Amino acid sequence: MILTVDVGNTTIRFCGVERQGDDYDMRFSVRTDTLRGKSGAEYLSELRQLLAREKITPDSFEGAVLCTVVPDLTDTMQICVRALIGKDAVTVTASAATGLTMAVPEPWRVGADRIADAAWAAAHYPLPAVTVDMGTATTFNVIDEGGVFLGGVIAAGLETGMRSLSDRAAQLPQIRLKTPENVIGKNTAECMLSGAVAGAAAMIDGITMRIEKELGKSVTLIITGGLAEYAEPLCTHPHHCDPDLLPKGMAEIYYNS
Repeated sequence: MILTVDVGNTTIRFCGVERQGDDYDMRFSVRTDTLRGKSGAEYLSELRQLLAREKITPDSFEGAVLCTVVPDLTDTMQICVRALIGKDAVTVTASAATGLTMAVPEPWRVGADRIADAAWAAAHYPLPAVTVDMGTATTFNVIDEGGVFLGGVIAAGLETGMRSLSDRAAQLPQIRLKTPENVIGKNTAECMLSGAVAGAAAMIDGITMRIEKELGKSVTLIITGGLAEYAEPLCTHPHHCDPDLLPKGMAEIYYNS
């Protein structure tokens, strides 16, 4: 089993991933808040507690892979991983063993999470493909035949957009995310929920259709991310929902390294 460490802007997800033929089995998945001021030793202490709850010991891991979109935490998490398993984590970058051809002018600027999503999609789904990862941001990747990474789209995430709207509009409340039952809201909260969640689903459908028009061919659409559960049921474009796309992509890169 390997440890995958996905450092996002809001949360850090630790997963235990075990190879099963051409696929990967998720042994566990736990999260903690992303705090930039926390030390590697503090993260280590918290990770040990999380693993203990899952009845997982550090010697269960043969290695680790790190994917971070918070550069300030790269060294911190390497310290944490090294202290836990005695090895450095493989780091996801554009120059790692992704299996992708990066057809963008500055591949080093592509987020590590987007690279891991694209790596798994290129290896395990019919191409061309579009991945949509719904987190702090909603990110689209476009992968053409032969694993060619063409670029993508970045939009505000569901919670990011809703929080910004509530913060800037005095009469709009903070609301809890869920999948709306109707598009037409009957009160302010319902209207905001529909605008955010149904709007995100419509964006996914609409951008995917525009990508297909630009490519001149159909794509395989894969939706993932911590907030996908709210909007994915409302998407009308044919698609796959793969909640573990990112850790599986990280594992793919680890075993290819």
